[in-house]
Amino acid sequence: AFVLVMDSLGIGGAADAEEYGDAGADTLRHIAATRALDIPNLMRLGLGAAAHLSSGKALPGLPASGKISGAYGAAREKSLGKDTPSGHWEMAGVPVITEWGYFPRTEPCFPAALTNALIARADLPGLLGNCHASGTEIIAKLGDAHVESGKPIVYTSADSVFQIAAHEESFGLARLLELCEIARELVDTYNVGRVIARPFDGPSGSYVRTGNRRDYSLPPPEPTLLDRFDGKTVSIGKIGDIFAHQGTGEIVKANGNAALWQKTLGVADGDEENLLALTNFVDFDMLYGHRRDIAGYAGALEAFDQALPSFEVCLRPGDLAIITADHGCDPTWPGTDHTRENVPVLAFGPGVQPVALGVRDSFADIGQTLAGPLGLAALANGRSFLNEISV
Repeated sequence: AFVLVMDSLGIGGAADAEEYGDAGADTLRHIAATRALDIPNLMRLGLGAAAHLSSGKALPGLPASGKISGAYGAAREKSLGKDTPSGHWEMAGVPVITEWGYFPRTEPCFPAALTNALIARADLPGLLGNCHASGTEIIAKLGDAHVESGKPIVYTSADSVFQIAAHEESFGLARLLELCEIARELVDTYNVGRVIARPFDGPSGSYVRTGNRRDYSLPPPEPTLLDRFDGKTVSIGKIGDIFAHQGTGEIVKANGNAALWQKTLGVADGDEENLLALTNFVDFDMLYGHRRDIAGYAGALEAFDQALPSFEVCLRPGDLAIITADHGCDPTWPGTDHTRENVPVLAFGPGVQPVALGVRDSFADIGQTLAGPLGLAALANGRSFLNEISV
């Protein structure tokens, strides 16, 4: 079984979007409305039809109908957040039904007790930032002061995160990761979902975030599909970090969607029989959604589409692949945060028939569907669509 997460590819239509300030957000449709998309393989697998199910609207500039070879639907999120861990844990069978801890939109935004403890335990000269911010913008704004003072940059967003940015050369990558481990212990009291290391490099005026990002997540509150599976699990990209390395098996790192595809193809082309592989394609979210880069997001969609046939030919009888997402991040939306949206559910493989799956009540339907062919007992959450898609 393969789960390919197009990180942040929302398809609109979330019934509770207004509660999150996201009524009308629609990542895929708004990209398609801005630039003509060439994604024939995703359309063949049912992405356009899934988007229509979700929002009741066709994707502009793309064919409304055509031969569909996969099973397609949309899924609503039961979890109370619109963040990466909530989306991934729910698709693995564990919705997050309690509120994460968030930091207010004030300056400073972090409690003094937290920042004072971090400064003392890590022997820091102080901190910069201490606010809600875009990661790229705050590095451009405070990068010079950080390099000169040795004070790391701390900031947050609408997600439950405590982010620390530091220069890999002047501050040191190892020191940044140690600092994040200390921060992870300290923010547990505040029920914060993730501490994220945001290393950057380069000279003044040309700072660039590197591929050495690291997420320090709280562990899922209950055993997930990954914990229950006793075969070989391969976690590609940031999957291991998202699940706090619980049940994540072999960790395969890669920097960028193209490299993530190469690692995924290598696993799919292997001879392992009892396998669960999950890949998070992070560029959609990190490079394009959060940075509100519509053209970049469109280009990434087309590159993903072009890689799909090479993956499909690796699938053998009995294999099942599912393309989905964990939340939205509409690049046309105000601000730089995630957007509360439904996500696509595209199931395909040699034994999958083309069928409409409707709008599913939970991302957990994905995990429940995978449990059967992986030889597991039914999970506590989700409704399987395995019988609907099987030839």
